[in-house]
Amino acid sequence: MKLYLDPGHGGEDPGAQDNGLNEKDITLAIALKIRTIILKDYENVQVKMSRTSDTTKSLAERSSAANDWDADFFLAIHINSADNSAQGYEDFIYDGLSDSSKAAKYQDIIHSEVIKVNQLKDRGQKKANFHVIRETKMPSLLTENGFISNKHDAELMKDSSWQLKVAQGHVNGIAKAFNLKRNATKETSKTTTTPKTTQTTTKTVYTVYVGSYKSKENAKDRVAELKKKSIKSSIVSTKISGATWYRVKVASYTTNANAEKRLKEIEKAGYDDAFIITEKTSTTTTNSVTQKPAASTTKTTTAKPMTSTSNPATAKPTTSTSSNTSTSTNTNTTPSNSPKDTPIIANPSQFTILGPTFLSPEQMDQFVKKVNPNAPELGLFYQTYGKYYGIRGDVAFAQAIHETDYFRFTGVVNPGQNNYAGIGATGGETRGASFKDEEEGVLAQLQHLYAYATTKPLPNQYPLVDPRFQLVDRGSAPTWTALNGKWAVPGTTYEQMILSLYEKMIHAG
Repeated sequence: MKLYLDPGHGGEDPGAQDNGLNEKDITLAIALKIRTIILKDYENVQVKMSRTSDTTKSLAERSSAANDWDADFFLAIHINSADNSAQGYEDFIYDGLSDSSKAAKYQDIIHSEVIKVNQLKDRGQKKANFHVIRETKMPSLLTENGFISNKHDAELMKDSSWQLKVAQGHVNGIAKAFNLKRNATKETSKTTTTPKTTQTTTKTVYTVYVGSYKSKENAKDRVAELKKKSIKSSIVSTKISGATWYRVKVASYTTNANAEKRLKEIEKAGYDDAFIITEKTSTTTTNSVTQKPAASTTKTTTAKPMTSTSNPATAKPTTSTSSNTSTSTNTNTTPSNSPKDTPIIANPSQFTILGPTFLSPEQMDQFVKKVNPNAPELGLFYQTYGKYYGIRGDVAFAQAIHETDYFRFTGVVNPGQNNYAGIGATGGETRGASFKDEEEGVLAQLQHLYAYATTKPLPNQYPLVDPRFQLVDRGSAPTWTALNGKWAVPGTTYEQMILSLYEKMIHAG
């Protein structure tokens, strides 16, 4: 599905203005959040925008760009204005269309979903002769998300959490209208009956793997190679972001010390892509055999990064079945969702910048708010852009915590700069770069990390907003440790402080 988003106005055209707000700023904020959510949550969606920053675009440029791209749906985001008594939400399709048209059907669905969450009066579904819904070839909708001239509506518009709700409402409607398929998520084990008597024990298993591959043939080659060195191994498949990966398993241990010992032996044998996965399992023994078994464990990659040359996994593993089974004839293994099942940083000097994001946006935001209740909720941005660039978004979040003192900005950089990584703050009173909003600030940080981590071209889904991207010695810091003396000068303990914060986040209760 190809979605074209059109944030109304921009640049020299501020749109409606009132209550200290510009329409162009609110429409852009909502549209950017729509893009972020739909790309994160749904499969097979492409998004283009008429503008992603405060730039001037004519109406003809907007409609022509959507037509040239052959979009499936055009969505224009606007804010209304009238006398201060007018308030609420309404949306429009072209007045030359019938009530049975595709646009009208999509309007029905999207209107219903948006009004559920936007806390605005419902002004109804309407038709009009606006340029962008008239001149676009595909079904089009223009939404008016409250009145900037109304005090109640304007107060909502100032709240980024409200903007996020409005964006989510639009996404819910689009997903329903186009039958979009959600990205793979963890499944929760279910039981059919409750045992009369149970005895539960919990254990943690540390499994050593040597490589993770998209190709099963590559995994088989590794097994054969290990066999020649008298190292027994097997292949374990798992799903990561909907894709199947094949991991080569060597052994499992009940203590991390034994796993670490085996890991070092594997490294000495010439394999630098070995890693450990921790599996916490709950084993329930019961006299009842009517309960539906649900065997699964939550697997998470540990600190030894998957640096195999055969496309290592870089996304958060989903729940998969453990290879460890109980000897009891009446057992049920259920997943543990404790954040303590996340990675162990076995070797900080090898802990790569590129890799999966394990912590959820909620876990990140909750951690920082324990210290600073007024901290902005940025976890979703770090997860989304981390996934897109293949960067450990939760470690980048820890970096931001370190740089900003839990987003209290006690250094030279001020909160209004939205500069969460001190980009350009090169010393003294130099405040560094400024970014137009929170999302752009996170995007710039992740792009700057990408520049250090790899020599690959920057993916072009999002605009380059890092002003110092071209100044980086590309690929010079593939690990967090390598940022010492580069991101932070002299910064000999820079990565230690970041990874220490990261481990605190992992073990936060």
